Amino acid sequence: MPTDTTTTDTEATLEDCIDTAKTTIGSAWPLHSFVTANPLAGFEDRPFHEAAAEADRLFGSEGYPSADVFRAAWERGQIDPDRLDTELTDHGYDLAPEAALDRLAADDTDETEPNPHDRVDEILTKWLAAFLDQGQTDWAMPNREQGFYAAFRTVARHDGEIPNGDSIAALPDEPLAAIDSLLADYPTDQWERICEYQITALPGWAGLIKQQADSDDAWQSVHPISMEGYLAVRLAVADALGFSLEPPAHAEPTDTDGVPLAECWLTAWERSHRDELIEAISTASASLAASDDSGRPDAQLVFCIDTRSEIIRRHIESTGSYETHGYAGFFGVPIEYKSYTDDVTVDACPPMVDPAHRITERPSCGHDHDHDHSHEHATHDRWLEALHGGKQVIKKLKSNAATAFSFVETAGAGYGAALAGRTLIPNQLSKLVGGIDDRIPDTQAFCEPSVDYNPDGVHNLREGLLLDEKVEYAKTAFDLMGIEEFARLFVFTGHGSHTSNNPFDSSLDCGACAGNHGGPNARVIAAICNDEEVRAELRADGYDIPEETVFVAAEHNTTTDEIDLYAHDIPESHADDLDQLQADLEAAREGAAAERADQMDADRDGVTDTERRAADWAETRPEWGLAGNASFVIGPRELTAGYDLDGRAFLHSYDWSTDDEGEALAAIMAGPMVVTQWINTHYYFATVDTAAFGSGSKITQNPVGNVGVYQGNGGDLLTGLPLQSVMMADDEPYHQPLRLSTVIHAPLARVEEILEANAEVTELLDNNWLSLTVVDPTQDHTAFDYAGDLSWTPLDGDEVQPECEPTPVAAVADD
Repeated sequence: MPTDTTTTDTEATLEDCIDTAKTTIGSAWPLHSFVTANPLAGFEDRPFHEAAAEADRLFGSEGYPSADVFRAAWERGQIDPDRLDTELTDHGYDLAPEAALDRLAADDTDETEPNPHDRVDEILTKWLAAFLDQGQTDWAMPNREQGFYAAFRTVARHDGEIPNGDSIAALPDEPLAAIDSLLADYPTDQWERICEYQITALPGWAGLIKQQADSDDAWQSVHPISMEGYLAVRLAVADALGFSLEPPAHAEPTDTDGVPLAECWLTAWERSHRDELIEAISTASASLAASDDSGRPDAQLVFCIDTRSEIIRRHIESTGSYETHGYAGFFGVPIEYKSYTDDVTVDACPPMVDPAHRITERPSCGHDHDHDHSHEHATHDRWLEALHGGKQVIKKLKSNAATAFSFVETAGAGYGAALAGRTLIPNQLSKLVGGIDDRIPDTQAFCEPSVDYNPDGVHNLREGLLLDEKVEYAKTAFDLMGIEEFARLFVFTGHGSHTSNNPFDSSLDCGACAGNHGGPNARVIAAICNDEEVRAELRADGYDIPEETVFVAAEHNTTTDEIDLYAHDIPESHADDLDQLQADLEAAREGAAAERADQMDADRDGVTDTERRAADWAETRPEWGLAGNASFVIGPRELTAGYDLDGRAFLHSYDWSTDDEGEALAAIMAGPMVVTQWINTHYYFATVDTAAFGSGSKITQNPVGNVGVYQGNGGDLLTGLPLQSVMMADDEPYHQPLRLSTVIHAPLARVEEILEANAEVTELLDNNWLSLTVVDPTQDHTAFDYAGDLSWTPLDGDEVQPECEPTPVAAVADD
C-alpha cells in the first residue's frame, strides 16, 4: 500500500513544532517529590537577560528584583559603589545610582494582559486535576488507563461547560491527527507559535505533564499522558468554545535591545557578595599551603553540600577534633529505594541521574554483636498492624454514608481536643506522641539495606550491587573529597526535614535524593564501606583504611538540627568514641539551633523554638530551607573553616593535589555544580516573582491531587516555592535573589580543560546563569574570574586568554 507522504511530512512538521514549543516550559515534579529546578531551563541556551525577556512575553513574569529590593540592598551597603559604576559604564548607562533606581522604579509595572482563553483554562484545569491525581481522591476519573486524550474524549460529552461535546468524541483516535485537523485552517508557519502559546497558557500543568512523560514512572505507566495528548484536548476545547487558536498580539516575539538596567544592578550586587568570599578563600589558600597537618581527627563526618549543612558543620568543628566534608547527599550511589514500611519505591538520586540499583530495606538475619533483632522486629510489626488497622477503620467510618454522621457526632469531642492541643501546645503534644512512637522500634534497628547483589530479585532494576560496583562507588566518594586519612569513626550523614501539616515538606528534604530523606543513602554507602571484601580491594588499590575504622550512617534533621546516628551495631570497642561524638553532636545542635532561632527572630531558646516549629501544624515557616543560597565552594574545608558563611554556601570537598587527571573535578562541575545552579535559580525566580514562579502564600493554598497546589479553588498548578520560604513579608525578601557564584580551588589550566570538554557547563557560564572564579594555588593563589568565551580576568590584572592547545582531561565528557 503506498505511503501518504503528505500526511507523513505534515505530522513530522507538527512533531517538530510541539518539540520546540515544549522547551519553553520547565519540568515540574509532583509535590510529594519536590525538585528545585530552573523554571526557565528551556532558555539556558540564551543569555540570562534574553531569557528573562522571553519569559515576560510568554508568562507575564518578572525576571529581576524590583527597584525597591535593589534600593534596600544599596542602602544596606550590599552593593559596592565601584562595582555598580563599572557595570553601568560598561553597558552605556550614564546614570547616578539614585537616578538609576528611579528609572527602574518607573519601569516596574503590574500591568497584566487579559487572558482570552480563561474558559478554556477553567475546563482544562478541572480535568487535568482529575486525571493527574496521585492518590488524593477516592473517586478516580474514568478510563484513565487509556491515556489523557482518550479518557477526555469519553467524558467531554458529559461536561455541560463544553458545547457540542460529541464533536470532541468524534476526533481522530491519535492526538497528532486530531491536532492536524484542528490546525488545518491555519498556515503551517503559524503552527509553532500556536503550539507555544497553547502549551505555555498553563505552564504549571504543562510542566508536570512534561516531567511525567519524560520520567515514565509508575503513575505514567498506569495513567499515561503526553504533551501531544494535552495539546489536542486544549485545541479541541478552544475550538468547541469558538475561540481562535492564534496567540494574541502581546504574545508575539519582540527584539531584546541590549543589557537591561536591572541586569547591571544584579551583577554589581553579585560581584560585591563574591568579592568578600574570594578574598577570604585566597587568603586561606595561602595559609593552607604553609600549614602543617593537624593530625588524625577523632571522627570524620560527611554531610550533603546543602547550605544548611554549613551551619551544623561549623558548630560540630567547634566542639572538638572533628573533620567535616561535603559531598552530594546521595553519596554517589544512584538507587531506587523501598523501605520496610512503604509499598512504593522512590528514586533516591538527583533527577539528572537514572537509578542504577534497587535497594530494599529488609529484616536482618541472625545477630549483630551478640544482639538478637527478632524482638524489635516482632514489636514493630505488632504496633504497625494495630495502627494501620485503626486508620483503616476510621477511614471507612468517615467515608461511609451510613456511618459518617454518627462517627462525627461520637468522635467530635476527641477530635476537638486533639485540634486544640495541636494548636495551643504543639510542642508538648508532639513529645507525648513521640513518647508513644519511641515504643515502636525504628526499622534501622532490625533492618538492613539489600546492598549485596540478589540474583533472585525480579524488578525493573537489578537488586543490590556487585563487588566491583561497591568498590567503585567507595573510590569515587573518597577521590572526589580528596580523603586519604581515616579516623576511627567515619560518619556519612544524610539529611531530611521533619515538619507538620506541610504540603511542601519534600522541598525541605534532600534535593540530591530527589526530594527524599538522605538517611537510606547514608546507610547504603556506610554498608558498602564496612564490607570486608570492599575494604580489601580498596587497600590493594592504595586506600589506607585502618582495621579500626568503622563507617556509620546518620541523618541530620534540618528543622531541629538533631543528628540521629544509626549505630545500633557498632562494635563495643568504639562505644566510648560513639558516646563522645553523640554528646558533642548535641552540643553542636544547641549552637546551630540558637543560630537558626536568631534567623527566625524567635523569642525563645533555639532548641525549644526549632522543636515547636517542627511540631506546630499552623507554622507556615518551619525552617528557611535553602533560602539565602548564593555561592558554591569547591575545595578543601580548610579554605572556609575559619569563616561564618551564614548558611549561604554549598560546600563540596575537593583536593586538587590528589586529583592528578582532573577526573574528580570534572565530575563535580558536571554534576553538583549544575544541580546547585538549578536550586539557586529556583529560589531566585520564586523570590523575584512568586506569582509566576512560586506558589504564593501557604495560607490561601489548596493541595490538589498530591501533585501541587492551587491558589484558591482552581487555576494553574503552582509548583514553585511558597512565599513563606523566601520572603519575610509580602514585599520584603529574606532570600537575596542572586545568581550562583561558584569558586573553585584548583589550577586554572585544569578548569580550562574541563570547560573545553563540557559545552553544557560552558554555555551556562557564557550566558550568565552563574559565575565562576578560580583561585589557583599554583599561581600565587591568584583569583581569576571567568570572562566568557573561555577567557579569564585576574582580579589584580589584565584578561587572560585560554591556552591554545589545552591537554584534554581524561575521561571527561559532556554527559
